[in-house]
Amino acid sequence: MDSQINSTIGSLKQMPYSLEAEQAVLGAILTNPELIEQVPQLRADDFYLDQHKVIFEAMFDLASTSRPIDPVLILEALEKSKHYEGPDAVKYLKMLIDSSAYAGNVTEYSDIIRDKAVLRRLIDASRATSDEAYSGADDVDAILDRAEQRLHDISNEKYNTNFVHIKQAIRENYDIWGVLRNNPDAFSGTKTGYSDLDNYIVGMNPGDLIIVGARPGMGKTTFCMNLAVNVAKSYKEGTEPPDVAVFSLEMPPQQLASRMLAGEALVDHHKLRTGDMTDDEWKKLAQAASVLAKTNILIDETSNITVMNMRSKLRKLKNLKLVIIDYLQLMHTEKHSDNRVLEIGEITRGLKLMAKDLGVPLVLCSQLRREQSAAGGRSGKSLPQLHDLRDSGSIEQDADVVLFLHRDSYGQYGDKPEGGEDGAQEVATTAVMGENEIEIAKCIVAKNRHGSTGTVKLAWLAKNYRFVSVENRGE
Repeated sequence: MDSQINSTIGSLKQMPYSLEAEQAVLGAILTNPELIEQVPQLRADDFYLDQHKVIFEAMFDLASTSRPIDPVLILEALEKSKHYEGPDAVKYLKMLIDSSAYAGNVTEYSDIIRDKAVLRRLIDASRATSDEAYSGADDVDAILDRAEQRLHDISNEKYNTNFVHIKQAIRENYDIWGVLRNNPDAFSGTKTGYSDLDNYIVGMNPGDLIIVGARPGMGKTTFCMNLAVNVAKSYKEGTEPPDVAVFSLEMPPQQLASRMLAGEALVDHHKLRTGDMTDDEWKKLAQAASVLAKTNILIDETSNITVMNMRSKLRKLKNLKLVIIDYLQLMHTEKHSDNRVLEIGEITRGLKLMAKDLGVPLVLCSQLRREQSAAGGRSGKSLPQLHDLRDSGSIEQDADVVLFLHRDSYGQYGDKPEGGEDGAQEVATTAVMGENEIEIAKCIVAKNRHGSTGTVKLAWLAKNYRFVSVENRGE
């Protein structure tokens, strides 16, 4: 009942619109048909009065098919709509022509029409949210997410310029190229912190969906947390540190922070867990904690989080530089589907669109299919390939970059080393860095929309939960 009363009260108020602006624009186009090219953002449903919608739609259809915007043809469309017939239709068109605006003001009148249309859409969105809130049929978070999405869609619609002229795109590229030409060390994208990898993918570009796939124990979570730290630390003194958002669907923030500290301090993570540290190690840990505390690494551990939930949270971050999700197979859509392949496809497409809308790179951890050896057992020896991505080919399709992590020394597939999935206690090594055992890992660039594919070697510091560039392994 309250919902009905609320809706009734709202309907008694006059919806915002400008009769004069609508008539002036239509009249001007009838008088000078070329003016329709000056209002490319205007749509038929931006007009409030139905007869004006019909007239503008007829104008648009004629212009889009290279036919003249002729009053006789407009009259035919108006009569078919039943809004005006016979003499009344002729009279109304004549009135529009008589009230036509000065050609130079058509764009301004068009802006008035669009602004009024936005106000009406805001009212409709508010009513829809109000009805959902009154009904109580859904949970509060879902209602909030949909309300925010409605507002976001309206805002995007208002400021979307549709076509970008190639001249503008070239100009923007030249600005970037000029910076790169004068600064060879610069990248158009965000640096990963691994120079050889950056040379392949030219950094992580805004809007990129970057898949990091690996079999259990290869270190995909560690690699992604290393990326988070590298990007979070990449700001100049006196500037605001970038926001790096981490959605951890598997590990709590405390556990991730512990791993990041071990990697930053180069202290054996096992010692952090037992407290058995020397004074020097304790000092290193304190220094690392001071460094990481100054960054803006933000960790969200919401379980069963959806793409819409993520988008809602990320929009509130004003200096967002990177998004990391660990990991894909733990995500679900709002309405769980029995077809997991289709559900994963919907998720990856949603994440790609989210990255594009937010204008930031998004790194997504993904599991690989279990590999069968020739004897029917499981083996982790062979290099992963694109078809190993688990659950859906859409992962490969939606991704701009696909990276696979692999370590040849990592025993049988699924045989996790003591210390957890990321292999903190892996003992097979190729060298020793101080007190830290290391081995050479492969970061395979299996797909690269921006360039070539290949393999990058990284040094894997198992006890420290850290990957470093091979040339930096002596640091």
